[in-house]
Amino acid sequence: MRSWERTSTPVILAHRGGADEYPENSLESFEKMRELGFTYIETDTHATADGELVISHDPNLERTTDGCGPIREKTWAEVEMLTDRSGRRPMLLREALDLFPDLDFNVDLKSDATVEPMIELMRSGEYRDRVLIASFEERRLKVLRRAIPGVATSIGTSAVAALLAAARLPHRASQALAARVAATGLQCVQMPETYRGVTILDSRLVALIHGMGVALHVWTVNEALDMARLLDLGVDGLVTDRPSLAREVIALRA
Repeated sequence: MRSWERTSTPVILAHRGGADEYPENSLESFEKMRELGFTYIETDTHATADGELVISHDPNLERTTDGCGPIREKTWAEVEMLTDRSGRRPMLLREALDLFPDLDFNVDLKSDATVEPMIELMRSGEYRDRVLIASFEERRLKVLRRAIPGVATSIGTSAVAALLAAARLPHRASQALAARVAATGLQCVQMPETYRGVTILDSRLVALIHGMGVALHVWTVNEALDMARLLDLGVDGLVTDRPSLAREVIALRA
Protein backbone atom coordinates (compact mmCIF):
# COMPACT_ATOMS: atom_id res chain seq x y z
CA MET A 1 0.00 0.00 0.00
CA ARG A 2 1.34 3.42 -0.95
CA SER A 3 1.36 6.47 1.29
CA TRP A 4 -1.38 8.25 -0.68
CA GLU A 5 -3.90 5.44 -0.31
CA ARG A 6 -6.51 5.49 2.46
CA THR A 7 -5.53 3.73 5.68
CA SER A 8 -6.83 3.65 9.25
CA THR A 9 -3.84 5.72 10.45
CA PRO A 10 -3.33 9.33 9.29
CA VAL A 11 -0.28 9.83 7.10
CA ILE A 12 2.29 12.58 7.61
CA LEU A 13 3.74 14.30 4.56
CA ALA A 14 7.03 16.02 5.41
CA HIS A 15 6.47 19.30 3.54
CA ARG A 16 9.63 20.24 1.63
CA GLY A 17 11.33 17.57 3.72
CA GLY A 18 10.17 19.04 7.04
CA ALA A 19 11.10 22.64 6.37
CA ASP A 20 10.74 23.88 9.96
CA GLU A 21 13.04 21.14 11.24
CA TYR A 22 15.80 21.06 8.62
CA PRO A 23 16.81 23.13 5.57
CA GLU A 24 13.97 22.71 3.11
CA ASN A 25 14.23 20.36 0.15
CA SER A 26 17.82 19.50 1.03
CA LEU A 27 19.60 16.18 1.12
CA GLU A 28 20.02 16.71 4.85
CA SER A 29 16.29 17.16 5.40
CA PHE A 30 15.44 14.00 3.48
CA GLU A 31 18.09 12.04 5.37
CA LYS A 32 16.82 13.29 8.73
CA MET A 33 13.20 12.53 7.88
CA ARG A 34 14.15 8.96 7.05
CA GLU A 35 16.17 8.66 10.28
CA LEU A 36 13.14 9.88 12.22
CA GLY A 37 10.94 7.26 10.59
CA PHE A 38 8.95 9.44 8.20
CA THR A 39 8.32 7.69 4.90
CA TYR A 40 6.46 10.25 2.80
CA ILE A 41 8.27 13.34 1.53
CA GLU A 42 6.48 16.25 -0.10
CA THR A 43 8.77 18.14 -2.44
CA ASP A 44 8.83 20.40 -5.49
CA THR A 45 10.61 20.59 -8.79
CA HIS A 46 11.60 23.09 -11.45
CA ALA A 47 13.26 22.35 -14.78
CA THR A 48 16.65 23.70 -15.80
CA ALA A 49 17.37 25.10 -19.25
CA ASP A 50 18.58 21.64 -20.31
CA GLY A 51 15.53 19.82 -18.93
CA GLU A 52 16.80 18.47 -15.62
CA LEU A 53 14.35 18.34 -12.71
CA VAL A 54 15.85 20.22 -9.77
CA ILE A 55 14.29 19.90 -6.32
CA SER A 56 13.25 23.44 -5.41
CA HIS A 57 10.05 25.15 -4.34
CA ASP A 58 11.00 28.56 -5.71
CA PRO A 59 11.47 29.32 -9.40
CA ASN A 60 14.51 31.41 -8.45
CA LEU A 61 17.68 30.41 -6.62
CA GLU A 62 18.16 33.30 -4.18
CA ARG A 63 16.21 32.21 -1.12
CA THR A 64 17.52 28.67 -0.71
CA THR A 65 20.95 28.73 -2.38
CA ASP A 66 23.93 31.02 -2.85
CA GLY A 67 22.97 31.45 -6.50
CA CYS A 68 20.66 33.91 -8.17
CA GLY A 69 18.24 34.05 -11.07
CA PRO A 70 15.59 31.70 -12.44
CA ILE A 71 16.34 27.98 -12.47
CA ARG A 72 14.85 27.77 -15.97
CA GLU A 73 17.70 29.96 -17.26
CA LYS A 74 20.46 27.80 -15.76
CA THR A 75 21.88 24.49 -16.91
CA TRP A 76 22.22 21.68 -14.41
CA ALA A 77 26.00 22.09 -14.66
CA GLU A 78 25.55 25.62 -13.32
CA VAL A 79 23.06 24.71 -10.61
CA GLU A 80 25.10 21.83 -9.23
CA MET A 81 27.95 24.23 -8.47
CA LEU A 82 25.75 26.07 -5.95
CA THR A 83 25.30 25.49 -2.23
CA ASP A 84 21.96 25.29 -0.45
CA ARG A 85 21.16 26.21 3.16
CA SER A 86 22.42 22.85 4.39
CA GLY A 87 25.86 23.46 2.89
CA ARG A 88 25.41 20.95 0.10
CA ARG A 89 24.45 21.30 -3.54
CA PRO A 90 20.84 21.12 -4.71
CA MET A 91 19.49 17.72 -5.73
CA LEU A 92 17.93 16.39 -8.87
CA LEU A 93 14.64 14.57 -8.40
CA ARG A 94 16.13 11.45 -9.93
CA GLU A 95 18.97 11.55 -7.40
CA ALA A 96 16.55 11.78 -4.49
CA LEU A 97 14.55 8.85 -5.79
CA ASP A 98 17.73 6.79 -6.15
CA LEU A 99 19.12 7.78 -2.75
CA PHE A 100 15.90 7.06 -0.88
CA PRO A 101 14.36 3.93 -2.44
CA ASP A 102 12.46 3.23 0.79
CA LEU A 103 10.53 6.52 0.73
CA ASP A 104 7.45 7.67 -1.14
CA PHE A 105 7.54 11.09 -2.77
CA ASN A 106 4.80 13.63 -3.37
CA VAL A 107 6.19 15.80 -6.19
CA ASP A 108 4.68 19.18 -7.03
CA LEU A 109 5.32 20.23 -10.62
CA LYS A 110 5.91 23.96 -10.37
CA SER A 111 6.01 24.88 -14.05
CA ASP A 112 4.93 23.70 -17.47
CA ALA A 113 8.56 22.97 -18.29
CA THR A 114 8.60 20.15 -15.73
CA VAL A 115 5.92 18.08 -17.45
CA GLU A 116 7.89 16.44 -20.26
CA PRO A 117 10.93 15.63 -18.09
CA MET A 118 8.60 14.08 -15.52
CA ILE A 119 6.91 12.00 -18.20
CA GLU A 120 10.30 10.70 -19.29
CA LEU A 121 11.26 9.93 -15.70
CA MET A 122 8.04 8.05 -15.02
CA ARG A 123 8.02 6.15 -18.31
CA SER A 124 10.91 4.02 -17.17
CA GLY A 125 8.62 2.47 -14.56
CA GLU A 126 11.48 2.41 -12.07
CA TYR A 127 10.00 5.08 -9.82
CA ARG A 128 6.32 5.08 -10.69
CA ASP A 129 5.04 3.16 -7.68
CA ARG A 130 6.80 5.56 -5.25
CA VAL A 131 5.71 8.90 -6.70
CA LEU A 132 2.45 10.79 -6.55
CA ILE A 133 2.50 13.84 -8.81
CA ALA A 134 0.80 17.08 -7.79
CA SER A 135 0.29 20.47 -9.39
CA PHE A 136 -1.90 23.52 -8.96
CA GLU A 137 -2.53 23.26 -12.71
CA GLU A 138 -4.95 20.46 -13.54
CA ARG A 139 -3.94 20.65 -17.21
CA ARG A 140 -0.39 19.54 -16.34
CA LEU A 141 -1.78 16.51 -14.57
CA LYS A 142 -4.07 15.73 -17.51
CA VAL A 143 -1.05 15.63 -19.82
CA LEU A 144 0.70 13.22 -17.47
CA ARG A 145 -2.32 10.97 -17.12
CA ARG A 146 -2.71 10.75 -20.90
CA ALA A 147 0.99 10.05 -21.42
CA ILE A 148 1.27 7.48 -18.62
CA PRO A 149 -2.01 5.69 -17.91
CA GLY A 150 -2.25 4.77 -14.26
CA VAL A 151 0.31 7.29 -13.01
CA ALA A 152 -0.53 8.42 -9.48
CA THR A 153 -1.67 12.04 -9.25
CA SER A 154 -3.62 14.32 -6.99
CA ILE A 155 -5.75 17.11 -8.49
CA GLY A 156 -5.28 20.73 -9.46
CA THR A 157 -7.10 23.84 -8.35
CA SER A 158 -9.87 23.63 -10.94
CA ALA A 159 -10.73 20.06 -9.94
CA VAL A 160 -10.77 21.01 -6.26
CA ALA A 161 -13.18 23.82 -7.14
CA ALA A 162 -15.41 21.29 -8.88
CA LEU A 163 -15.50 19.14 -5.76
CA LEU A 164 -16.32 22.19 -3.63
CA ALA A 165 -19.28 22.85 -5.89
CA ALA A 166 -20.32 19.21 -5.87
CA ALA A 167 -20.39 19.09 -2.07
CA ARG A 168 -23.03 21.82 -2.07
CA LEU A 169 -25.34 20.33 -4.70
CA PRO A 170 -28.31 18.00 -4.18
CA HIS A 171 -27.24 14.38 -3.79
CA ARG A 172 -27.75 13.13 -7.37
CA ALA A 173 -26.06 16.16 -8.97
CA SER A 174 -23.30 16.02 -6.37
CA GLN A 175 -22.51 12.39 -7.12
CA ALA A 176 -22.54 13.01 -10.87
CA LEU A 177 -20.06 15.88 -10.64
CA ALA A 178 -17.83 13.97 -8.22
CA ALA A 179 -17.84 11.01 -10.61
CA ARG A 180 -16.62 13.28 -13.41
CA VAL A 181 -13.70 14.39 -11.27
CA ALA A 182 -12.94 10.82 -10.21
CA ALA A 183 -12.93 9.74 -13.85
CA THR A 184 -9.83 11.85 -14.45
CA GLY A 185 -7.83 9.13 -12.72
CA LEU A 186 -6.82 10.86 -9.48
CA GLN A 187 -5.51 8.75 -6.62
CA CYS A 188 -5.68 11.40 -3.90
CA VAL A 189 -7.15 14.83 -3.15
CA GLN A 190 -4.77 17.40 -1.69
CA MET A 191 -5.99 20.87 -0.77
CA PRO A 192 -5.81 23.64 1.86
CA GLU A 193 -8.35 24.05 4.63
CA THR A 194 -8.84 27.71 3.74
CA TYR A 195 -8.59 29.82 0.61
CA ARG A 196 -8.07 33.57 0.84
CA GLY A 197 -9.15 33.50 4.45
CA VAL A 198 -12.35 31.52 3.84
CA THR A 199 -12.75 27.97 5.16
CA ILE A 200 -13.48 25.68 2.23
CA LEU A 201 -13.06 22.26 3.83
CA ASP A 202 -16.02 20.91 5.77
CA SER A 203 -17.61 17.60 6.67
CA ARG A 204 -19.67 17.51 3.46
CA LEU A 205 -16.57 17.74 1.32
CA VAL A 206 -14.71 15.15 3.39
CA ALA A 207 -17.63 12.73 3.00
CA LEU A 208 -17.82 13.37 -0.75
CA ILE A 209 -14.09 12.72 -1.24
CA HIS A 210 -14.17 9.57 0.86
CA GLY A 211 -17.20 8.44 -1.12
CA MET A 212 -14.97 8.60 -4.18
CA GLY A 213 -12.70 6.06 -2.50
CA VAL A 214 -9.65 8.29 -2.24
CA ALA A 215 -7.68 9.88 0.59
CA LEU A 216 -7.76 13.54 1.54
CA HIS A 217 -4.55 15.35 2.51
CA VAL A 218 -4.56 18.93 3.77
CA TRP A 219 -1.74 21.46 3.45
CA THR A 220 0.12 23.17 5.02
CA VAL A 221 -0.74 22.43 8.66
CA ASN A 222 1.82 23.52 11.27
CA GLU A 223 -0.11 24.08 14.52
CA ALA A 224 -1.16 21.30 16.89
CA LEU A 225 -4.71 22.60 17.35
CA ASP A 226 -5.22 22.79 13.59
CA MET A 227 -3.87 19.28 13.17
CA ALA A 228 -6.24 17.92 15.82
CA ARG A 229 -9.24 19.72 14.37
CA LEU A 230 -8.57 18.40 10.88
CA LEU A 231 -8.07 14.87 12.15
CA ASP A 232 -11.40 15.17 13.97
CA LEU A 233 -12.92 16.17 10.65
CA GLY A 234 -11.65 12.93 9.16
CA VAL A 235 -8.76 13.96 6.91
CA ASP A 236 -6.35 11.19 6.00
CA GLY A 237 -3.10 13.10 5.87
CA LEU A 238 -1.34 16.24 7.09
CA VAL A 239 1.14 18.07 4.90
CA THR A 240 3.35 19.84 7.41
CA ASP A 241 6.65 21.61 7.93
CA ARG A 242 6.62 20.08 11.43
CA PRO A 243 6.30 16.33 10.95
CA SER A 244 7.59 15.57 14.46
CA LEU A 245 4.79 17.68 15.94
CA ALA A 246 2.23 15.97 13.72
CA ARG A 247 3.41 12.58 14.94
CA GLU A 248 2.99 13.71 18.55
CA VAL A 249 -0.55 14.92 17.86
CA ILE A 250 -1.49 11.66 16.16
CA ALA A 251 0.07 9.60 18.96
CA LEU A 252 -1.97 11.43 21.59
CA ARG A 253 -5.13 10.42 19.78
CA ALA A 254 -4.28 6.72 19.54
